[in-house]
Amino acid sequence: MSSRNPEVLWAQRSDRVYLTVSLPDAKDISVKCEPHGLFSFSAKGLQGSSFDFTLELFGSIVPEGCKTKVSLRNIICSIQKEQKGWWKRLLKTEEKPAPYLKVDWNKWCDEDESDSALTSDDELEYMGQDDGRG
Repeated sequence: MSSRNPEVLWAQRSDRVYLTVSLPDAKDISVKCEPHGLFSFSAKGLQGSSFDFTLELFGSIVPEGCKTKVSLRNIICSIQKEQKGWWKRLLKTEEKPAPYLKVDWNKWCDEDESDSALTSDDELEYMGQDDGRG
């Protein structure tokens, strides 16, 4: 069975990038973060279909600072940037991102809106947010 791409929403703060992978009832979830900015995801969806993708992120990341939270409808990945600061875009390449990658406007925050990074409480709340489609 061929692999497909789930919808991925992204948002950033000065110290983190958040990826929300829309994949209800996912199983066998694997997330890898590599220091030079390579993010790899794979999982099995309903009916055993495989979903996977690899992103070459705009900047370097801290693998130990990457967290994953799995909910019924999606998988939220919190990725720690190696250096604080706002990335011009999610990916290293300047090409148009793949159609499955979209900005998460619900969680988006402009650089001038947030001089302070999320506190750990804010992050837990963020990681715990559900899309409300119940």
